[in-house]
Amino acid sequence: MTEEVLYNKEGHVGTITLNKPEQRNTLDQNTLNQLIDAFKKSAQNGDVCVIYQAEGKHFTVGADLKYGYEVMMDPLRLQEGVLFQNTFQTLTRAMMAHPGIIIVGMHGWIIGGGFEHTLYCDIRIAADDTRIMLPELGVGIFFSNASTKLLPRIIGEGRAKHLMLLGQEINAEEALKIGLVTQVVKLNALSRTLKMTANSIVSKSHLAVKYTKQLVNENQDLPIDAVLDREAMAMQDTGSSEEARTRITKFVKEGH
Repeated sequence: MTEEVLYNKEGHVGTITLNKPEQRNTLDQNTLNQLIDAFKKSAQNGDVCVIYQAEGKHFTVGADLKYGYEVMMDPLRLQEGVLFQNTFQTLTRAMMAHPGIIIVGMHGWIIGGGFEHTLYCDIRIAADDTRIMLPELGVGIFFSNASTKLLPRIIGEGRAKHLMLLGQEINAEEALKIGLVTQVVKLNALSRTLKMTANSIVSKSHLAVKYTKQLVNENQDLPIDAVLDREAMAMQDTGSSEEARTRITKFVKEGH
């Protein structure tokens, strides 16, 4: 099987790379399965951070519509078509289950489900040539990867509806203005920025980093009293660790 998705680990940082540059990193059943396997492997390996990136001119132009059309039009492949659609959701579940910080580096076109599955990434960094588009309604299909929940949470309900209903492309600077990405860099600086960001995160308390992701993700749907209780538990857990004692001692001795 061709390695359409690459995974490697260096220290506490894993890297997952879409590796279909000649096909503009289209997402078919095989590619999605390999992505799911890569995120599961990264989680099993205990990656504190995972960099998610892509080879070639474009991050991904999204679902392989030619493949999708073929399975949808063939009554004998109906189950295969349903599986293809559901695998996008399975990918988001695999990303949700990853306890580490997922940092995605976008560039070129990132379209439809190819963009929607990045909404669960913790940090979205875009090269200045990035163009984002959600064309689903124009081709008669629907959105995936929990985007109907995640996109409004990130940029607000009004902006989310605007992007989804109109299907217009937006560039990197526009995405930054509305909070869809968290940073824009020159294309030739993207790889370096991803590594620097990951290294900065893994230099911090790994337990506290894990709690930060977990509580920020989960506490949005909880009442304030429950949030306060969960934060108190996390403070006690991190504060009583040997690592916290070492870090606080160093902080105090350095005169901060």
